[in-house]
Amino acid sequence: MSLEGKSAPGFLLAGSDGKQHSLKQYAGKTVVIYFYPKDNTPGCTKEACGFRDNFKELTARGVVILGVSKDSIAAHGKFITNYSLPFVLLSDPDCSMMQAYEAFGEKIACGKKTLGTIRSTVIVGPDGVVKKQWAKVAKAEQHPDQVLAYITA
Repeated sequence: MSLEGKSAPGFLLAGSDGKQHSLKQYAGKTVVIYFYPKDNTPGCTKEACGFRDNFKELTARGVVILGVSKDSIAAHGKFITNYSLPFVLLSDPDCSMMQAYEAFGEKIACGKKTLGTIRSTVIVGPDGVVKKQWAKVAKAEQHPDQVLAYITA
């Protein structure tokens, strides 16, 4: 099921900046929300660094980037420090936001079916409607460039 064309689900989560974040506070802005399995792991690091490398170009266009995983704020802090990430990471320990955005569920890891975070991304328009959804991101290291290409098209 696709979220494209639908109102983005609301959320209220703790951010790595020490503040609570909700979708409402970003009304009028384009928001890239990317969901990833775990801080400081190879694929997630490549993806985060890609968004970091595209950060200036995206923010120059008024885009907000939010990364979401079930990791703790402390883990997010280390991840941000290790890789100089310039955007907020949200902590979703009970996976409620990920479930609302279809970013949590059955996946295959190391040949086994497991339940977990599905690497995915949504772009929410200034009107709160999902403009684009990547339900399953195959290549973490290439994905930030796909997002940038979509925004700049």
